[in-house]
Order: sequence, then structure tokens, then C-alpha cells
Amino acid sequence: MTIVPEYRATGRVERPVDGKINLVGLTREEIAEALVAIGEPARATRMRANQLWHWIYFRGVRDFALMSTISKTLQARLAEHFVVARPEITSAQLSSDGTRKWLVRFPDRQEVECVHIPEEDRGALCVSSQVGCTLTCTFCHTGTQKLVRNLTPAEIVSQMMVARDAIGEWPSPTGERMISNIVMMGMGEPLLNYENVAKALKIVMDGEGIALSKRRITLSTSGVVPMIERCGAELGVNLAISLHAVNDELRDVLVPINRRYPIKELLQACRDYPAANNARRITFEYVMLRDVNDSPADARALVRLLDGLPAKVNLIPFNPWPGAPYDTSTHAATKRFADIVLDAGYSSPVRVPRGRDIMAACGQLKSASEKERVSKRLALAEG
Repeated sequence: MTIVPEYRATGRVERPVDGKINLVGLTREEIAEALVAIGEPARATRMRANQLWHWIYFRGVRDFALMSTISKTLQARLAEHFVVARPEITSAQLSSDGTRKWLVRFPDRQEVECVHIPEEDRGALCVSSQVGCTLTCTFCHTGTQKLVRNLTPAEIVSQMMVARDAIGEWPSPTGERMISNIVMMGMGEPLLNYENVAKALKIVMDGEGIALSKRRITLSTSGVVPMIERCGAELGVNLAISLHAVNDELRDVLVPINRRYPIKELLQACRDYPAANNARRITFEYVMLRDVNDSPADARALVRLLDGLPAKVNLIPFNPWPGAPYDTSTHAATKRFADIVLDAGYSSPVRVPRGRDIMAACGQLKSASEKERVSKRLALAEG
């Protein structure tokens, strides 16, 4: 069959689950193609694909026998050839502030983390796009883990489905939701896995399934300039930029991709972003590092950089991790920085750290399997 997705980082083909094709992550057209391949009449496949879509993405059903609008004969045939698979949850942690973190494992034993950050009547799900990361941002724990591979569309979508399973948010709500937003801010750089991320987000945005509006989705990038315009034109989701410095000299250190795409090019891509306007401003993420990038002069330079952009600034207290080379800015320095940006007319909220006690805060994600491997290597070296 030609519908099996690929691991684009390595060229490996994703293995079917127990010899069966996973329907999660396939488009309606690919589901229809799969049905034809098992002998379903072509004239019926569009209707059948829509039925499956409804059960998989609107109702969250995994067992074909529970899909009551599909005949029992077809249910049995579907069960012979397909699965509606979720990754294995190898760890589920609950923070004292209500943040939840899941470590999920895929059939090849690779793992990623995803995080749900609840508010009173809504919540955001932080989704990973790669196993590890290739960008080596020096303040980010994930950046200390080497890139293993890209996630497939199924593996990206399934993080949303795992979270909905755990929270009990099936079928898709029409009103308030506990998972009301998705932020592509987990492990990895989404724009370096664009094809798979785009396919997954189109599934999430489909109005007859999970049905999250593009206005409820934010994609965060460290600055893969050539892909920013395409993301805006094809997906129209909200854009967040991991900026963290106001000059190339410092940003080259903090965010090494800046050496390829410096600040001037990055900001021009932001000015050209098709989905940005005053109602949907670009978020500039700025981690506050003590005595590194948190001076009043830095704040004033940031204001000058953003001049004329529909922008807001998200100030992020640095979240420590073992061996981190930075300290968190003081409250006074952060407030002074925020006031300067706010006085210039840009919203500058200070993000409240969430999930620090379970290493689920911004910049702290790193798969437990990688942590365990590092611990074993250190123990052997010391022994």
C-alpha cells in the first residue's frame, strides 16, 4: 500500500502495528485508498472514510466493533487490516499546580513528552514534533538531547488523542474545552518537520473531527526563516518566535540557528507572515536570563526591533534544569524589563512557570529514556 507514512528524518517507513495499518494520521483520501485496497467498492469509500473519520477524531473510538454506523461485516474486515492506535504511555505525572505530563513511547521504542497546562475553563496542550532536537539552544534542556528522528503525522496527532483520553474529552466538545489550544512548543523544531506537522495540524483543524480552529493553534519556531511564509500561507496558525536576544552576537550563542538566519532576516519573515495582523499578533518568546539578556538596554533594543510589527512579548522566567549554565532573572529585573516593553505599547506578560516540580515547564522537556541513558553512562564513567 502507498499510504504508509515515512519517518522523513531517516527515510525509514513506519511499521504497521502488529501487521496492520494505523488509520490515525491518514487523510480522508488515504483512508479511502486503504479501503479500496482491502476490497471495499470505490463508490462507497468516500462515505466510509467520512464515517471512520467521525468515529476516530470526533468520538475518539478505537474499537471498530463500537462504530455502530458501520456494518458488522465491514467492522470485522476493518479489524483484520487496520488499527486505531495510540502510543504507549510509559509515565504520567501530575504537578501540584494541575499541569500534567505524559511520556509516550512509539513502536520503535522512541519517546517524547507532551504537557497539558490547565486554566479555569480551558487549557493548552504542548505538543512535540521531533524525538530530540537539532538546534542546541543553550538554555533549553531539550536542546541537550540529540535529534533522533522526526515524528510522523500519526505520532503528532496521537499526543492530542492521548491527552483527550486521559482528560475524558470525547466526543469533541462544542463549547468550553479543557484542551482548547495546541502549542507546538514541545520537543523539537516544528518547521524542520514541516510536512508531517502540517498534515497533523490539518487533521486537528478539520471541523468534523477534533475541530480546533487555526486561531487556537500556535506554532513556535526558533527561526527557520524559509519555512515561515509557507506555514502562514498553508496553515494560517498563530506564530511564535523564540527570540531570546536582541543582537546577533548573543543570539548566535543562545539560539545557534541564528548563525544561518540572523535577526534581520527573521524579523522580515515575521513582517511578511500572511496570518499576522493586529488581531492575531506574533508572539515573541523571550527567556529571562540573569545578567545575560535582561537589562533595561536589552528591553529598549527589543522595542526598537519590533517597531511596526503586530507583536506581543511573552517573558519567560528561566526554568532551571540539572547542569544549566544560566540563572533566572530577578523579579525586579523582569518587572523593569516588562514595564519598558509595555510602556512602548507592546503587551508583555510574564509567563507563570507551570509544572516545574515534574520538569514540565518551558525548556525542561527531555525524554525519560534519554535521561536514563545519560545517568547510566555517568554511573559507568564514575565506576
